[in-house]
Amino acid sequence: MNQDTSPEILPPIEVPREKLSPEIIDALIEEFVLREGTDYGAVEISLEKKKEQVEKQLLKKDIKIVFDFEAGSATLMTAQQFKRLVK
Repeated sequence: MNQDTSPEILPPIEVPREKLSPEIIDALIEEFVLREGTDYGAVEISLEKKKEQVEKQLLKKDIKIVFDFEAGSATLMTAQQFKRLVK
């Protein structure tokens, strides 16, 4: 009799932004921007400007807030990344 007693890993889920405080959303956006790396373009873009751009993408649902049960944390990812993840 072989029973698998390992806990079931739940797939990541999208978290509605209304469920999070503005401070948490701001921290997630900042972490996402800083994770994306350095600009090497002709014009340097400030951290605040990058955060504004990500906020707009979040409002348009191009970027999603995702909770990963396995990692036990929330992060931002593009809608395309999320779609591939939950397939």
